[in-house]
Amino acid sequence: MSEGAALLDEIERLEGRLTEARAQIARRFIGQETVVDLSLTALLCGGHALLVGLPGLGKTMLVDTLGRVMGLDTGRVQFTPDLMPADILGSEVLETGMDGSRAFRFIEGPVFCQLLMADEINRASPRTQSALLQAMQEGEVTVAGQHRPLGRPFHVLATQNPLEQEGTYPLPEAQLDRFLVQIDVDYPSRDTERAILLATTGISDAVAQPVFTAAELLAAQQTLRRMPVGESVVDLILDLVRACRPGEGSAQVNDAIAWGPGPRAAQALMLAVRARALLRGQLAPSVEDVAALARPVLIHRMALSFAARARGEDLATIIDGVVARLTRAEAA
Repeated sequence: MSEGAALLDEIERLEGRLTEARAQIARRFIGQETVVDLSLTALLCGGHALLVGLPGLGKTMLVDTLGRVMGLDTGRVQFTPDLMPADILGSEVLETGMDGSRAFRFIEGPVFCQLLMADEINRASPRTQSALLQAMQEGEVTVAGQHRPLGRPFHVLATQNPLEQEGTYPLPEAQLDRFLVQIDVDYPSRDTERAILLATTGISDAVAQPVFTAAELLAAQQTLRRMPVGESVVDLILDLVRACRPGEGSAQVNDAIAWGPGPRAAQALMLAVRARALLRGQLAPSVEDVAALARPVLIHRMALSFAARARGEDLATIIDGVVARLTRAEAA
């Protein structure tokens, strides 16, 4: 079998497994297909996701269900204003042996897992939030001068309350850039909320079954990176990311954006469009995939200028405008 035929066979098998995984997730997390697909996109790309929404919308249940379905060892940290970095990473303690000898022993924190749920991450101080930076970027942490590897794969799915709520801190820009996608979790539709009521207020709750193992997810991430991407899609990704930077975009972007996405955004978009194609049963990503993922990949990597905030502008509208302009030019 040729290399191309073998890759095609792998992609088709992976599509079937992903369909099964989505069905298992839907047993507990009802509706919100876009939220589920974006979460799976982050895992397939080997990245992290930031889920933004009000309390009570099922974000915690989604992360718990994802860990079970994808076969990952999960950990959880509830972020609070008094949380310290050692509460996440772990610390060394001095122990006295039976013979009176003393030695330091490292006690691992909850970050030593494969899927870490950082619940209400923006309720902790910026110092504590930044404790995750090295873990998210390098898959290891440094404690007491020792480099300690984390689980493989390692993913952070963080939940964030809207910044307008009391007792929240904005995440540092460097940490926001480490999240592959921002996933906005909105209120469910009436029909979806009815289905949730009927499914969750009975005698027993539905149980999701594992579909992947950690090793199989790692293999899926490698398959994803071998997926071909057409030149038109690559060019659109580059055009989109560069058009969202002040000084390189339109007059509106130059006036409204204080800082824009860097090369990591283009890398994230390149991986994410492949994952979306897989989830939709396609063999290669299209221009439509770039347009659909522009907002979740870019919105947390940009900031409005003071003048734009004063005028009441928002990043989503600006990104949608750039996408519409570029796709029109692509079609022409």
